[in-house]
Amino acid sequence: MKTNCLILLLFILLPTYVLADNRFQELYANIHQFISQQKAEVGVAIIADGKDTVTVENNRHYPLMSVFKLHQALAVGDYCTKHHISFDTLLTVNKADLLPNTYSPLRDQHPHGGKFSLKRLMEYTLHLSDNNACDILFKLTGGPAETDRYIRSLGVNDFSIQYTEDDMHRDLNRSYENWSTPLATAEVIEALLTRTLFDKPHQEFIKEALVTCQTGTNRIVRPLQEKNVTVGHKTGTGDYNASGQLMAINDAGFVQLPNGHRYTLVVFVKDSQESMEHTEAIIAQISDMVYQAFTKPK
Repeated sequence: MKTNCLILLLFILLPTYVLADNRFQELYANIHQFISQQKAEVGVAIIADGKDTVTVENNRHYPLMSVFKLHQALAVGDYCTKHHISFDTLLTVNKADLLPNTYSPLRDQHPHGGKFSLKRLMEYTLHLSDNNACDILFKLTGGPAETDRYIRSLGVNDFSIQYTEDDMHRDLNRSYENWSTPLATAEVIEALLTRTLFDKPHQEFIKEALVTCQTGTNRIVRPLQEKNVTVGHKTGTGDYNASGQLMAINDAGFVQLPNGHRYTLVVFVKDSQESMEHTEAIIAQISDMVYQAFTKPK
């Protein structure tokens, strides 16, 4: 009986990795050692070819920040399919929708508003992380609660989406209430890549929008820029909290290798005492570790 209990305890305490060969156990050890040296809470999830999984410090709640715009995009796709709405449908955006005190290329380029397709608004959210465009889409689809509900319907549970961008701007502490484990966000990406969620053109548009993302090029993408790979990702960037820490610097995406293999990588950095440059470099270093593990000869 004591032996069985010991085996169960060891199983609970072991890190999550179910992988085909020992090099990925080495990857886990290297990432764990690296993040232990950083003045930040760092969580990592890797899913190889949709099945083999590694997580490091996955048992924490990390603020999603704008990574939740990926979750929202999937909820928009589901909403449009159920209501027979095309992504080409035009929405009227009023000047009152374009709040002045938030990050918004949409507002900067169109200060008086106008008519914009759903596709164009999603390009603003996924390519540029536009906060006003995000909240306009929330108004269409029923708010954060509906996005939360839809993602849970996919079987993903270790996350919470409660607040809009404006809500978080009014109270920075609310940013901690929009959270996820790294693995839960990796599962969202895997759902986009491997499951039929809604109309194929809508789903393909979201995938391509991740590939053409223009933010966070110093994170997952940085060590891969000269490699023969396809990278799709969504970033999230937080403000400084009352203790002077960066609340969250995140990147979540997938890497398609030329040999047909693929991996999903999510790196969340919470309450960083490092500079912005150093915090982004943490993500870039982990990205490079993962790429090297996947491409070195067996």
